Formats: sequence, structure tokens, C-alpha cells
Amino acid sequence: MTAPLTPPPPPRDQSSNQAWRPPGAGHTASAPDPYGGPGPHGSPDAYGISGSYGQDGPGMKTEVREAAVVGVLVALGGALLGVLWWWLAPSVPLVGDVVGKSWVVYFKETEGEQAIGVDGTFTLLALAFGLVSAVAVFLWRRRGGVPLVVALAVGGFLGSLLAWRVGVWLGPTGDVIAHAKDVGRGVTFSAPLKLGAKGAWLAWPLAALMVHLGLTGLFGPREVDPYQQHPQGQPQQGPYGPPPA
Repeated sequence: MTAPLTPPPPPRDQSSNQAWRPPGAGHTASAPDPYGGPGPHGSPDAYGISGSYGQDGPGMKTEVREAAVVGVLVALGGALLGVLWWWLAPSVPLVGDVVGKSWVVYFKETEGEQAIGVDGTFTLLALAFGLVSAVAVFLWRRRGGVPLVVALAVGGFLGSLLAWRVGVWLGPTGDVIAHAKDVGRGVTFSAPLKLGAKGAWLAWPLAALMVHLGLTGLFGPREVDPYQQHPQGQPQQGPYGPPPA
């Protein structure tokens, strides 16, 4: 005796709502695009997300261009520094004499400090120019930047070299023997303008760097910390509204 056969299950309702659909037919056109396209709530720019990755290129070119202008202007300021150095530096007195058949030149005041005053005048003027140039560059471009700081330092160093050459050119001649012969034996004349401490060339760039970095750190623009915008205990709202309680 065999057991009765179990009737097969009734066929499933193949309604039009459950008909097969091609891939992507059940998605709306407003689905978010993982590559930056518009999502269901608008463009990603609405949430502060930019889809462009070429913003740093033009910005860096602009900074380099501005830095080049700053470097040239600061370096040209060395001409004014050279004129002031020649005008304000103390003169070193020399005296010429004839020993045998040759001329000799020696210091009139062997213990004088005029030579130290020449170096000190150049150093103080260079420090002042570094201060003024740093303040001017900061007021012109408060955001700072590496190219701007490098241009300020390089321009200050080149300006010091230009000031040194301008001061020497404006000062007395470097041929002290010929100068002694022109003025006569035993007559006091000024020595050529000379910078004994070559480290004074670094006074301008170092002062400019320190002042500019200090001004940028104290008064420069600051980036807003996103973690400080929402104090502890207050829920942060996302792009889809506040989190559920």
C-alpha cells in the first residue's frame, strides 16, 4: 500500500510588480555618484566637498609669482641701504708718509674704533631694513607661505650684497697709496669703506625671517578646527539631519 502523493505547491503569483527588471531599473537617477556626481540631496559642493583637484596648481603659481616680485623689490632696497651706510658710517683716518723712496700708509689713531663703527653701522641698518621689509610683506600678504618667506630671505641677502657694493663704490677710492700721494705727506684722509665682519650680510635676512614668522604666528589667519565647532555633549548634524535620539 503506497502513501498518497503530496500535491505540488501552488504556483507563485507572477504579477507585473515582481516581473524581472533589467539591472539599474530599480534605481532612481538621483543615486549618489561615487566619483563626485550629484546625489539625492544635491551636489557634493553643498557639503563643502569640492570635486576639483586642480586648485593647488594655480595657487602655487600665484604664490611663486608674488614671491619673485617680493624678492626683486627687497633686493633693490639694498641700494638705499648702501647709500645710508656710506652717509652714516664713521670715517677711518689714514696718514701717508715716505719711508726711503716708497710711500707707506698707516692709521692715524692706532686705537681708534672707527673700523668697528663701520661694521656696526651696516649691521644696525641691515636689521632695520629687515624689520621694515618683513612688516611690509606681511601687510601685503598676511597668509604668508613658504615661497614668500624664501623670497624674503633671499632678497634680504642679495640686498645686503648690493648695499655693500654701493657703499664701497660711493666711498673713498681703494687705492690708498695714490690717495696719499694726491693729498700729500702727513695729510689725513679717509680710508675706503670696508666691511670687516662679513657676517653682517646675514643681518637683513635673519631679521626679516624672524619678524615675518612672528607676525604670521601672532596675527596671521588661522584655520578653524572642525572639532571645536561642536562642543562635547551637543550632537553633530550630518548631511541627513541630526542623529536619532
